Amino acid sequence: MTLFPDFVPNRIGGVEPPRGTTAVIDVVNPHDASILAAVPRSGAGEIDTAVAAARMAQPGWAATPGVQRGEVLHRIANLIEARKDDLARIVALEAGKRLPDAQGEAAAAIQCARFFAGEGQRLFGRTTTSGMALRWAMTVRRPCGVAGLIIAANTPAPNFAWKVFPALICGNGVVLKTAEDTPVSSWFLARLCEEAGLPTGVLNVVHGLGAEAGQALVEHPDVDVLSFTGSTRVGRMIAEVAGRQLKKVSLELGGKNPLVVCDDADLDNAVRWATLAAFSNAGQRCAAASRIIVFDSVYDAFVAKLVAAVDGLKLGVEPDCDLGPVINARQLANMLAAIERAKAEGAEIVCGGRRAASPDLAAGFYLQPTVVAGVAPDAEMSRTELFGPITTLYRVADFEAAVALANNTPYGLTAAIHTRDVDRALTFASRVRSGVATLNGGTHGSEPHMPFGGVKASGNGTREPGTEALDVYSELQDVYLNVRLPL
Repeated sequence: MTLFPDFVPNRIGGVEPPRGTTAVIDVVNPHDASILAAVPRSGAGEIDTAVAAARMAQPGWAATPGVQRGEVLHRIANLIEARKDDLARIVALEAGKRLPDAQGEAAAAIQCARFFAGEGQRLFGRTTTSGMALRWAMTVRRPCGVAGLIIAANTPAPNFAWKVFPALICGNGVVLKTAEDTPVSSWFLARLCEEAGLPTGVLNVVHGLGAEAGQALVEHPDVDVLSFTGSTRVGRMIAEVAGRQLKKVSLELGGKNPLVVCDDADLDNAVRWATLAAFSNAGQRCAAASRIIVFDSVYDAFVAKLVAAVDGLKLGVEPDCDLGPVINARQLANMLAAIERAKAEGAEIVCGGRRAASPDLAAGFYLQPTVVAGVAPDAEMSRTELFGPITTLYRVADFEAAVALANNTPYGLTAAIHTRDVDRALTFASRVRSGVATLNGGTHGSEPHMPFGGVKASGNGTREPGTEALDVYSELQDVYLNVRLPL
């Protein structure tokens, strides 16, 4: 299997149509802006074909016992593990990452596959009592049908795994619209799934733009459940369409996540985690620490340590680097413009704030890791997810002010607090409005057996992955069994 053919096709019903005269999208390496490959710029026609293939294959897959579906996922996990170095190289190139980071993401995808493979033995319903004599009552899980999945570009391999594997173990047919900036890893993984024994047509991969292929998938009448990870703006549009169709939808959206540093915090540990949460993966995480809230009594000491740590970060994709580029030129331009607007409003750029200028990085989409102070809580930079290596500092008087500011956001995805006081930490966890709360760590990081998602503008209440993802991709059916009286 060639890692980067010149043309990376759709994979629909096990068939990969040739390039022909199809319009294409270039896959660009964010590190140096070189073109890696081209993918088809698909639209409604390709989505129609993919949905029809998934619809045709789904009944046979649903009729396969859940335990056997799990065995297929186990084989998929084994094959991904055997090809994990190839997967990591693809991710590193198309997403602009250090190879060790891409290897970590490949490992995360394998863990997720293994977790949901095991769920094939645990697709639990429940048996309960009935109000009528000689009657049994139970619930069973049924697949939704065809799942339309749309993933983001920031962590391509785990994003594939988080949606595809729970959808498959529940017995659905799948149409995956890849992220246009990182589509090759999804194509590669889909090929591995079929090589491992997934029946043809159960998983279909379509490349294209969100406004074209993505919109067609969202609006398609034969898609039974939608799952989207991306911006809150697009999530709202998808929710509107799904609402009109009364279609099941899962939305994992943005964040503007607070990391609180209290007066009794271990400042070195707080700086280490704040730096990782704000700048690893070039800040391209919905769970990034984009708001750092510091008690007044330790503010100056913390900021001095933070600036020293950020100034020591190395940009690039070599193993000794700390963060790579953002995903594309448009994102870079948007962040530079946001920094300029903040400066015009009186914000202080504590460090960074400019495009990387060194000759070896100048062709890529590199933004210096940026720390901003003096931003009002209601300013654009305080309330808008930028999805890059930018974080803002806030000075607060005490715990009550910190909690109030942490909650003063449209979002509610993740939050963290640094303190040696267990009572204070647990009180923060109970009062912060977020789907995830971390004590003495970063705002980022998730595990395949744990549910991830947020409140407010960070999602619509669903969770992926974990066993809670089964609720997204299956429907509960009540089954009543009336027993005849014995003769």
